[in-house]
Amino acid sequence: MKINHSLHFILLAIIAFSSCEEKTSEAVIEIDPFAVTTEKHVIKVDTLYTELENPWGMTWLPDGRMLVTERKGEILVFENDAFTGHKLEGVPAVHAVNQAGLLDIQIHPDYTHNGWIYIAYAKPVEGGGATAIMRAKLDGNRLVEQEDLIITTPAVEGGRHFGSRIIFDKDNYLFFSNGERGANPENAQTLKNSHGKIHRIHDDGRIPSDNPFVNEPDAIPSIWTYGNRNPQGLVYDASSDRIWGIEHGPKGGDEINLIQKGKNYGWPEITYGINYDDTIITEDTVRTGLEQPIHFWRPSIAPCGAVLVTSDKYPSWKGNLLVGALAKQHINRVQLQGTQFINEERLLQDIGRVRHVAQSPDGYIYAVTEATGLLIKLVPQG
Repeated sequence: MKINHSLHFILLAIIAFSSCEEKTSEAVIEIDPFAVTTEKHVIKVDTLYTELENPWGMTWLPDGRMLVTERKGEILVFENDAFTGHKLEGVPAVHAVNQAGLLDIQIHPDYTHNGWIYIAYAKPVEGGGATAIMRAKLDGNRLVEQEDLIITTPAVEGGRHFGSRIIFDKDNYLFFSNGERGANPENAQTLKNSHGKIHRIHDDGRIPSDNPFVNEPDAIPSIWTYGNRNPQGLVYDASSDRIWGIEHGPKGGDEINLIQKGKNYGWPEITYGINYDDTIITEDTVRTGLEQPIHFWRPSIAPCGAVLVTSDKYPSWKGNLLVGALAKQHINRVQLQGTQFINEERLLQDIGRVRHVAQSPDGYIYAVTEATGLLIKLVPQG
C-alpha cells in the first residue's frame, strides 16, 4: 500500500508551508503542506514505503517495475510507486554479516535486448565472504540463468567494508567498487588482492585488455584504481565520460574522487581523517603520486550511494551530485563546475540513514533509508 507522506516531515512541512505561501490580490497559491524548501527548489517528500530494514540498491525495469535490494538477501518489487507484495525468487545466498550481504543492483544499458540484471553481493565462500558480481535474467519473478562474473579475493570472515556499487559507462564496461575490509587497510595499496579498489570488466566478466595492470605480474587484472578505502558510491557522468567515487573515510576524511585509470587514491598513506579512537593514521594529507579528493568531509557524514541529476524536473539541480549520508542522516547536494567542487547543501535533515539516492527513467529522484526504513520520492513543486 502506498503511503502518501512521511510523518517524519510534518513539522518541517508546516514550517516550509508557512514560509512559502504566496498571496495575490485575488487568490492564494497553494503549496503542498508536505513541501520542503531547499535553496533551489521546493520539494514534496512523498513516502512510498516505510518497512525497509537495510536497503541498498535500486533499479527500474523497462516495464516500470522498480527493484530494491535488502542487505539480508531480498529484492522487493514495486510498481506504480507501491510495493507489490512480491519479492524476487532465486536470489543467491549471501554472506550477511555486518555491512556485507546483498548490495547493489543495476540493469544492463541494453536490457531491452539482452535482459541482463547485475547484482553486487557478498558471496559465501570458503574462508568467509567475497564481493562478487553476478548477472541473471528474469522469468516472471524468478532470477534465472545466474552466473558469477567475478569473485574478489581473498575471502574474509568478517563483514566490514565490502563496498559495493555497480555502474556502466558509454561503452558498456562494468565498474564496481570493493572496500579494503577495514581491519587490513594495507590491502588498498597492493595490487595483489582485490580489496580497496575499483574494478573494470566487460559486461560478460571478461577482463579488458587495456586495464592498467593487466600485464603486471601478480596484479589482479580487473583493477582500475587502488588506494580506495570503502567506496559505497559510484556515479557515471555520460555527458563528460567521468566517474565519481564516493568514499567513506575513517573518523573524518570522507571523499569525493574523480576516478581515473590506474590512479592511486592514497588510503591509508594519506587521509584527512583519524582513527575512531582518535589516534593518528598518518601525518600526511598530501604526497606525490597520490590523488587528492575534489572534496572531503570533516567531520564525517558517512557518504554512501549517490546520483548525478540529469532530469529536467529539477533544473536547478542538473549536474549536481546527490549523496546519501548515513551518520548525518540527510541527502547532500554537491554542486560541481567541471571537476571542481563549488558548494553543498544538506537536504531533508534527520530523514534517516540515507543508503542510496537514484533517478528513475522518468526523471524523479528516489532515496532509501535505514533506521527509519523509508522509500521516498522527491517531487518538485512548481
